[in-house]
Amino acid sequence: MGAQWKQAGREAAALKKGQVVGKLTREIMVAAKLGGAEIDTNARLAAAVDKAKKASVYKDTIERAIKKGAGLLDEKIDFENVTYEGFAPHKVPVIVECLTDNRNRTAPEIRHLFKNAALGQPGSMAFFFDHLGVVEATHTDTKRDPESDAIEAGAQNFETLEPEEIPEGSIGFRFLTDLKDLGSVSAWLKKAGWKIEASEMRYVAKNPVELEPAARQEVAQFLNSLDDHDDVHRVYAALK
Repeated sequence: MGAQWKQAGREAAALKKGQVVGKLTREIMVAAKLGGAEIDTNARLAAAVDKAKKASVYKDTIERAIKKGAGLLDEKIDFENVTYEGFAPHKVPVIVECLTDNRNRTAPEIRHLFKNAALGQPGSMAFFFDHLGVVEATHTDTKRDPESDAIEAGAQNFETLEPEEIPEGSIGFRFLTDLKDLGSVSAWLKKAGWKIEASEMRYVAKNPVELEPAARQEVAQFLNSLDDHDDVHRVYAALK
C-alpha cells in the first residue's frame, strides 16, 4: 500500500508540474502576442520567461511559446482573457482570471466550482478590488530610495515585498500603477537597475478580510480548487 501511495503522490506531482508548465507557457504566449517577441522591450514577457526558468521549464519550450505568441510560427493562438467573480466561503470576495480557447467550456466549469463550495456563489466583486498595474522588482543597492524611484517612474504607490520574495543582500518592492502606465513604469525601473520579477495587471483588494484559522483553511481549499483548473490563470481573493 505504501508503494502505491508513493506512486500516486509522484503522479499527482507530475500532473501538477504539467499544469504549472502549461500555465507558464500560456502566459509567455499571451505576453508575446501583446508586446512582441523581444524580451528587452517587453517587460511582461521578460517576467514571464524568468518565472518559467525558475520553474525549470525547458528552454526549447520557452522559445517556442514566444514564437507562437508573437505569430512567428504557422500555429495561431486564440486565447481570450475571461473573468469570473464570486464569493468564496465566509463571504470572501474572489475574482478569477482565465486564459481559455473555449469560453463555452470554461464558464460552466468555473460556475460549478463556485456552486460546489460551501457558501460559494457567483456575483459581481469589482467593488471590492482596484484593477491596477503591478510591478514587483528587487535591487541590489540596499540604500536605494523606492519612494523617489516610484515618483520618477510614475507609479501611484509602493509597498515592501514579503521577506521570502527578496533575495539576500537586496531590497524588494511592489510598485502600483494605473493600467495605462504599467509599461512605462516597468521600463523606467529596469533602466534604473531594478530587476523586474513581475509586471502585470492585477486585482488588488481594497479591504482584505481577516479570518480565524479554520475558516481561512476552508477558503484556501476553495481557492486551490479554482487554481487547479487548467484554464485558470490568476485567482485574487480579498483575504489577509
